[in-house]
Amino acid sequence: MTARRLAAGGPGARPRNRSDRRPLAAVATGAVLVLALGACSSSDDKDSTTKSDGRPELKVSGAYVPQPPTKEMAGGFLTVRNGGGQADKLTSVSSDVAGKVEMHKTVEQQMQQVKSLRVPAHGTLRLERGGNHLMLMELERKPAKGQTVTFVLHFERSGAVTVKAPVEATNYTPKK
Repeated sequence: MTARRLAAGGPGARPRNRSDRRPLAAVATGAVLVLALGACSSSDDKDSTTKSDGRPELKVSGAYVPQPPTKEMAGGFLTVRNGGGQADKLTSVSSDVAGKVEMHKTVEQQMQQVKSLRVPAHGTLRLERGGNHLMLMELERKPAKGQTVTFVLHFERSGAVTVKAPVEATNYTPKK
């Protein structure tokens, strides 16, 4: 073996004595510890920013009821945002002004009653004109502009959420 190969630490290079081996062992041990600690801290960081149980985290906004033109039925609109890691379902709705509240989806401009509406994980359920919406049936009183309608939204995983919705003008369209 040549002196050049030993000095460069190339293939086949061997330490000249036992004391040259100690720093290499210390470096290798240190590298293993750094990698192990790095793996532990990265998993801790992940756990601190992500919910471990992944439950739905629902927030309802933009609720309103347009003043109905007749006293037979009214529509209800709102947005449900799910910031959680698990989907949920809106399974039923009740109201202080209606004997029955139906959930409808719109398919090819046709309303269809549904048993539930999905709220995707990290997603949004929009109940809006021309799309999915609530139908308030068997009205106990006709909601008038300036009043408030109370909805109780029942979710499969999150339970009941109470929402106060202002009654707006018949032709009201929310700003986007």
